[in-house]
Amino acid sequence: MASIPVRKIIHIDMDAFFASIEQRDNPALRGKPIAVGHAGPRGVVATASYEARKYGVHSALSALRARQRCPHLIFIPARMDVYKAVSRQIRAIFLQYTDLVEPLSIDEAFLDVSHLPCATQAAQEIKAKIFEATGLTASAGVSVNKMLAKIASDYKKPNGLFVISPRQVEKFVAKLPVEKFFGIGAVTARKMHRMGIYTGADLRQKTEAELVRAFGKAGQAYFGYARGIDERKVETNRTHRSIGAENTFLEDSSDRAFLLQELRAAAQKAWARAQKIHFLGRTVTLKLKYADFKQITRSQTLPAPVETEEAFFLEGEKLLAKTAFASRKVRLIGLTLSNPPQTSARNSGQLWFDF
Repeated sequence: MASIPVRKIIHIDMDAFFASIEQRDNPALRGKPIAVGHAGPRGVVATASYEARKYGVHSALSALRARQRCPHLIFIPARMDVYKAVSRQIRAIFLQYTDLVEPLSIDEAFLDVSHLPCATQAAQEIKAKIFEATGLTASAGVSVNKMLAKIASDYKKPNGLFVISPRQVEKFVAKLPVEKFFGIGAVTARKMHRMGIYTGADLRQKTEAELVRAFGKAGQAYFGYARGIDERKVETNRTHRSIGAENTFLEDSSDRAFLLQELRAAAQKAWARAQKIHFLGRTVTLKLKYADFKQITRSQTLPAPVETEEAFFLEGEKLLAKTAFASRKVRLIGLTLSNPPQTSARNSGQLWFDF
């Protein structure tokens, strides 16, 4: 631990945020399996209540599959204006404790509370204030960096609080399954398993060079994670790494003219979002999801940032032209702009204190 720059980081994650708001506002929905999202044949679940999750209903699941898993599932249309208003209430509570707040989404955020005497007490107070102000529960993770705080917040959901103190880091990380590490998804985990890596302790046995050979640049991060190291700071003005948009069709199609039309619509939406925040990027990525829900991506990195909407669309058109469908039909098309100009990294300080 002597080499780890220690901070006091809290990760707050609201419990089934959209669904919990609907159950709060409509008592008839309490205790019932509900899903917020579109109920139509092309719809998807935005979030599900804990009652629905017991049946395997989760976010990004198609409405069709959600109903198959839970026939008595109740679909509720999203009320984004309400969710955003509640999110603003919660953010105001965060700012009572620190100016260093990094929202990850509408329902979760990192807080750097290194200046406070006790991060655990702050997390307890924040959870209580959120419930008092909104009637909603939140789960909190407290630790020395962002990676561990985010892992901790998921440990005792819902309405949980879990702390990984500096002296617990090494032992905790050693026992942690690799699937729980930040940025290690199912595909990467399976590759690690084939290499005999199942836990943090196993991961720590690999050199940085071995991990980079196996996983590319991400291997550098994995090398640090195995030692409980994550030097990322809480960024109040969080830098966007990508901007995109996608369209799901009413009917599956393999007609290239139709797909090109939908691609242009996605490009227009994505470019409008990019312009709004003055986002620049060099990499254009095409996403296709087939009727069987399998998806592919195709990318092209350019020597300079894309400068116009038309150039953005044309790069997507080239990627689509190179994609063979055979007899497969497509249900979704998306286009993303990423790889912004690099910003200089900032150094992390080192502090030691009680949690």
